[in-house]
Order: sequence, then C-alpha cells, then structure tokens
Amino acid sequence: MPSQDITATDAPAQVSYAEYLTRKTQAGADHGFEPLFMPDMAFDFQKSLIEWSVRKGRGAVFADCGLGKTLMELSWAENVRLKTGGNVLIGTCLAVAEQMVQEAEKFGIEARRSSDGVALPGITITNYERLHLFNPQDFAGMVCDESSILKNFKGTRKGEITSFMRKRPYRLLATATAAPNDFIELGTSSEALGYLGYMDMLNKFFKNDLNNSASGRMRGEVIKWRLKGHAELPFWRWVCSWARACRKPSDLGFEDGRFNLPPLIERQHVVSARTSPDGMLFSLPAHGLQEQRDERRRTIQERCEMAAAIANGTTEPVIIWCHLNDEGDLLEKLIPDAVQVKGSDTDERKEDRLLGFPQGRYRVLITKPKIGAWGLNYQHCNRVIYFPSHSFEQYYQSLRRCWRFGQLRQVEVDIITSEGEADILSNLQRKTSQAEEMFANLIAEMNNAMGVTRREETGVLTVPSWLKGV
Repeated sequence: MPSQDITATDAPAQVSYAEYLTRKTQAGADHGFEPLFMPDMAFDFQKSLIEWSVRKGRGAVFADCGLGKTLMELSWAENVRLKTGGNVLIGTCLAVAEQMVQEAEKFGIEARRSSDGVALPGITITNYERLHLFNPQDFAGMVCDESSILKNFKGTRKGEITSFMRKRPYRLLATATAAPNDFIELGTSSEALGYLGYMDMLNKFFKNDLNNSASGRMRGEVIKWRLKGHAELPFWRWVCSWARACRKPSDLGFEDGRFNLPPLIERQHVVSARTSPDGMLFSLPAHGLQEQRDERRRTIQERCEMAAAIANGTTEPVIIWCHLNDEGDLLEKLIPDAVQVKGSDTDERKEDRLLGFPQGRYRVLITKPKIGAWGLNYQHCNRVIYFPSHSFEQYYQSLRRCWRFGQLRQVEVDIITSEGEADILSNLQRKTSQAEEMFANLIAEMNNAMGVTRREETGVLTVPSWLKGV
C-alpha cells in the first residue's frame, strides 16, 4: 500500500489510532519547555539538539567527541536556570570540571565549580567523586556529562547518580558513544531519566539464554541478552523517544562542513617476546583472560621499549595509553620528558598533569584510559600510542581526545601488541563493527522520528508504512 499524505482533519481516526499506538510503545513524553536561551556561536545542528533536549526536559544526547556537547550541556542548564529560577548541577569526570568552567566563560554562560557540597547560585559544576556531598533538593535539574559512567548497572557510581537524579524535574545525559551492543547501558540511561528501568527494558524487548528474567551471572556464566525477533524496530523507536544520536552533523540533516575530520592513520606494531611462556618453545595466541594477562605482563619490557622509541623519535606532543602500573612506571623511566598520571595520585596532581598537557607544560603524557579517556580536549596532539585491551569504548574514547573537531593535522595512532595478543585485536575489530551497526540503527530510527515531526509542523502527516501494518 503506497504512502500518502493526510491532514489531521482529513482522517482523525487514523491519527487517533497512531497516537494510541505511540502510547503503547511507552515512548518518552516531553517534560520540558520552549527554549529561552540559545547561544549565538552554536552551529545549526547544535541548536537543533539544544532545542530538542530543552523541549524533552529529560533526555539523552549521544553526540560524538568534538561535536560540542559541552556547549549543549551548558545551554540546556542555562535554559533550566532561566525557566525555574533554580540551580542546576553538572557532574563531570576528573579534570573536566575546570575545563568546563573555562568553556562556560568563553560561551558567556556563568558557571562555577564546587567541590564541598555547596550549591552555588545558577550552574554548579563538580566531579562525580564529590557528588555525595551535594543535596539533590538544592537543584531543579542535573546534567550527567560522559553518562557512559552509568554502564555498570551494579556499580556504586551508577546507583548514586540515578538516585540523585531521580526526583529532579529536568535531567540531561550526554556521552559520545554508548558501548557497542551493550543494551544494559541504554537501560540504565533510561532508568536515570525516569523511563523504563533496565530490567523492565530487558524483559520487554529482549530474551536471554535461559529464557527467563534473570540478570547478571548465574552459575558463574554471563547471561547474554538478545533482541526478540519482532522487537528490534520497536526497541530503537523507544530509544529514539528519549535520545538523539549523531556522529556528524549530516546525521541530523545538516552540512558536515568543518566537522569533516583529517585522516586517522592506524599502525600496528607486533613485538617479539624475548622469552617463551612457561612450558612452551615459542609463543602462541593467548586464549582466555588469564593467559592474556600473563602475556601482557611477560611482554611489558618489549612493548614499552617500542613505545619509548616512537615517543623519543619526535619532538611533538605524544599521549600514551597503557593499562598496567608497571607499564606506566617503565615508560616514565624510558621517556625523559614524560609525566604519568596514575590512580594513586592525588586529585590535585592528576588535574595538574591532565590539564598541563594541553597547556604545553608536559610534552608526553602517560596514563590509563579509565583515568583520562573521557571529556578532555587534546587537539594540540596528533600522536597517540596505545596498548590495546578488549574495551572498544576505551580505545574509541582514547583516540577521540585528539581526533576531534579542532584537530588540523592527521592523527597517527601506533598500536603496540605482542604476538600472543592477536585475539585482543580481533575482538576490538568485532566490537567496532557492532558499534557501527548500533549507531546506524539508532540514527536511522531517529531520522524517521524527526521526519514525522517536521511534517506534523507543516500540518501534513505522512503515515509511515510500519504504522499502517504494511
């Protein structure tokens, strides 16, 4: 049956039925208001996302690194402040709070940092480590920057943030990329916004290996959740009812223009271990996490020497991402002008080095993705050295500290592994494909929803085929 344009007055029954079906999808309703503030310096696609998030009131913006989430978050917070006359809290990762205060000043938005639990008038920015000091009742709204922190559905931080946001009338989540096919992360995001809880989401749209509502682990095995065959499209439409996603402006129907990034050059280096695994004459690919951990520790010297040779062979800024303390300590010894940021450092020391790197006070920065891969802007650097793990999200976020809007040179990434780490690289490639598929689905359904909205605004509604049962 061909699609056709109808007006609400031509066929009220059909529109009424569409509204009925929309309610049955449990799509998130609008809880916001018409924007009261819009920054002049915002690009057209940024204004579109700001308008949507303010009208939504409780929503998520999954915009890629470098697309201006900081400006969107601050603009959303300023709108809530103007509408309610109350305070807004923005939670960030370590060292990002100070950077965001500087960005706010540049955008002409007043925002101040607080670390002692005092709600400052207007917009307050704090690190998540300090969130427990604040009283939720002091705020009309909250922004959760780098909201992928909610991924761990059993984590203390996830519970703390969700509880803090639960009774705030206005809520915004912002992150560059949800983990590939990690549907629980979407569920925990929905729960923080006040829509379906993650277990409700799983039971509604998914089935698991045991065909029951169990979650987590049972008998030591991870339970895998898969979309029900008939639920794939309804699931993505439900996500798009409370989230918007884009990796480039053209995903929203705008010109990419200056957001076309320079080339990304990825080089793989495979080092040969000087020793063989216990009981082996030569190295074989490590299977299982324990073998892979043993392989990583057995080849620390070889991999760090390769990384140091690359970093010492240039006078340009370099950032090195590792995962073990022993790796960071050895790299710091092998590279004379390098500084390391480690977990045992004080918050003040971490901030000094993480912020001192883009300021030019340190040429080479060594740290772990879990410490510095979120929210920081390192466009001054185009040389990255990476020791890979199984985490696609960590790899992607690490690269995007440098490969983002404002980067004028091609970014060169040297990935260093040993002969026994072949399975780790293969797993990263698989997760990359999954992430691309996930975002393709999300953006396709988002564009479908946005297309219907635009036609509704003109008084003409195009009924999509799925709504007519075709």
